[in-house]
Amino acid sequence: MQEIIRQLEEKRAAARLGGGEKRIEAQHAKGKLTARERIALFLDEGSFEEWDMFVEHDCHDFGMDEQRTPGDGVVTGHGLVNGRPVFVFSQDFTVFGGSLSAAHARKICKIMDQAMKVGVPVIGLNDSGGARIQEGVASLAGYADVFQRNVLASGVVPQISLIMGPCAGGAVYSPAMTDFIFMVKDSSYMFVTGPEVVKTVTNEEVTAEDLGGAITHTSKSGVADLAFADDVEALLQLRRFLGYLPLNNREAPPVRPTDDPADRQDMSLDTLVPDNPNKPYDMKELIAKIADEGEFFELQPDHAGNIVIGFARIDGHPVGVVANQPMVLAGCLDIDSSKKAARFVRFCDAFNIPLVTLVDVPGFLPGTAQEYNGIIKHGAKLLFAYAEATVPKVTVITRKAYGGAYDVMSSKHLRGDVNYAWPSAEIAVMGPKGAVEIIFRADRDDPDKIARRTEEYRQKFANPFVAGSLGFIDDVIQPHGTRRRLAKALRLLRNKQLENPWKKHDNIPL
Repeated sequence: MQEIIRQLEEKRAAARLGGGEKRIEAQHAKGKLTARERIALFLDEGSFEEWDMFVEHDCHDFGMDEQRTPGDGVVTGHGLVNGRPVFVFSQDFTVFGGSLSAAHARKICKIMDQAMKVGVPVIGLNDSGGARIQEGVASLAGYADVFQRNVLASGVVPQISLIMGPCAGGAVYSPAMTDFIFMVKDSSYMFVTGPEVVKTVTNEEVTAEDLGGAITHTSKSGVADLAFADDVEALLQLRRFLGYLPLNNREAPPVRPTDDPADRQDMSLDTLVPDNPNKPYDMKELIAKIADEGEFFELQPDHAGNIVIGFARIDGHPVGVVANQPMVLAGCLDIDSSKKAARFVRFCDAFNIPLVTLVDVPGFLPGTAQEYNGIIKHGAKLLFAYAEATVPKVTVITRKAYGGAYDVMSSKHLRGDVNYAWPSAEIAVMGPKGAVEIIFRADRDDPDKIARRTEEYRQKFANPFVAGSLGFIDDVIQPHGTRRRLAKALRLLRNKQLENPWKKHDNIPL
């Protein structure tokens, strides 16, 4: 017995040491934590229960049978984040560069299978050089096994990927199928083909950072949701982020007690919307003033800035916020903003998170670039997402809601539950000037007539009352009472029940 215990301790020590002190020092020299340090920082102290510490690869080619490390380059198990359970895997770059072997993949698959059985989130801390080439197709099969579980777990338990080092080739497709991707600046990158391959095939010269770094993916491609300064900030913010999410698709989001009164009024909102209909204002100011303690966890802030998405709490309960941003492209919907918001709406709907939509949208962005790149299909993604969503949906129109974009932004016609408008709201097919130039095109050369007709149109349609008379708006509310009215509506809808017709799955315009 003593001999077995001695061997056990030796194996545990070897597993904890990973690739050895020299490689650990190299990891630290890059400003990166080790796989185990990341888990220790991420999970509540003393809560981690490790699984498969003694697993080793079974490859015998290229001298691999002489290179074995317990754990085989990934640390897996479960623990608590703020007292709530999660499963986690953390790839260890100090062991074979964190490369994925068949054994490595089996460890990840095991915790994903278990997470679906017990209904808790899966968190992946990615830091890997890719497939372990010594194992050939076996490592590719391992990736595919993980991919299959990503698909099966989608919409069942939250899946979050934190990219903390390289993630290249086929390895990128597992994070791509998870719900959210966070990255670390200057030390993480994602791409299907690296800079050298790009140069060989296309003759383009590009650095790894420019091709697939955190800034690239949070601003240009929209692949990642947020980028953080270092490992520590990323892990601490991930802990905060999980506080908005339920453990699985059968639970309600977690409630956090608050001292911020649900009926709090903010008189400054009465002057938020400028008198000049063409003057922008910051929609994030409204979000901050209706949220508990002004706290808002924004996602993708540097991508498609004409729409704002993220999580807030109202009356202690998490909500998903989707808001047009007049500060960028006048709040128009375009391809990128439609895709950004549609995916977020679908996540909230899958995990029982109510949707609060703040509307100031003059329409879809015109132009050949938008049409040639498929704004029709991409805009339909957001429409589809809102239309199929069965969670509580509360909408506030602050100013413009024109054309098809009015329909898309969680209108009453897409089963919006409670739809409010501010007195400054304008709900119409298009703006007064454009409408008059079409209706009275014969008078286009008479500026006085056009000006008079425009004012007539503005008085008739540039207000919320026509929509209100048709029942498309439930009430016209004072801006300063927005938080109170939202809290009451969300309280009313807390036990809402609505089901879509049975289907194997929908066919969203991808």
